[in-house]
Amino acid sequence: MADQVIAGTSSATGAARRSKGKFWSSENPWFWLTPAIIFLSVYSIFPLIYNIVLSLHEFKPRTKIFEFVGIQNWAELFTQDVRFGNAIGITIQYVVVAMLIQITLGMIIALLLDAKPWGATIMQALIILPMVTAPTVAGMLFRLLTHPNFGFISYILYGLGLVTPDEPLIGGTGRFALIGVLTVEIWQWTPFFVLIILAGLKGLPQEVLEAAEVDGANWWQRLTRVKIPMLRGVLTVAILFRLVDLYKVFDYVVILTAGGPGNRTETVSFYGYANTFLQVNWGYGAAIGLFMMVVVWLSAFAYIKLFRVRW
Repeated sequence: MADQVIAGTSSATGAARRSKGKFWSSENPWFWLTPAIIFLSVYSIFPLIYNIVLSLHEFKPRTKIFEFVGIQNWAELFTQDVRFGNAIGITIQYVVVAMLIQITLGMIIALLLDAKPWGATIMQALIILPMVTAPTVAGMLFRLLTHPNFGFISYILYGLGLVTPDEPLIGGTGRFALIGVLTVEIWQWTPFFVLIILAGLKGLPQEVLEAAEVDGANWWQRLTRVKIPMLRGVLTVAILFRLVDLYKVFDYVVILTAGGPGNRTETVSFYGYANTFLQVNWGYGAAIGLFMMVVVWLSAFAYIKLFRVRW
């Protein structure tokens, strides 16, 4: 009997080994992971390695060759390029202002919809429309709306005295150009925070809110000491997604202002694009792109650690 058990065990072990040894076996996990690994390698790992190598070279358009320059691109980027420093400052302003306004407006609108006013269901459906609009289409739409001569938004701002035909929202010396780009950003992505916060509000346990009300907490106290702390998990994840996306802003800039006037709206992403495709400075553009990737990764990592984001 013992011999039969040992023989059966040995037979099963041998079959398992033969099964695992065959790549095409359904029990082999690498068979199922291969498509994902190939996709990741082709579209993520290989471009990353290629850009690292490219950042150490300089392309010569006349001879059509890549000349190895070592860390020259990186040294110039951090020590000599004033325009790059300006692009960093513009990007930081853009990210901070857009994030604060979107969170604030998202919270206010979500609280209003959570109160279930008349037509709340229709408004919730309509508020999704900006998000499903392509950024390029949204940029072209606001380019027409903010046109200095016939734009509807410009017409309203002229009437309010906030801007003038000599110094319009987008154009002139570029004094208000960054605000013009932020306008379309806020219009399109504030609904993202509205929907996320509204879903979180609807998921809050009513027992806790009722207990706070019974204890005498007013509306503001219930909001700041009960609702917002309970929405912490929802808010941290939503902010992380938008933080990463805001760093990469490009569509609105290239369509509305092309980085101008006078580099007043030139973000790091647009500056990298200008070096790579407009000036055919591929090595320098690759260095800018890698710098942006590292900044986004470090910002996301620090944010996750600081606010202890849990998935």
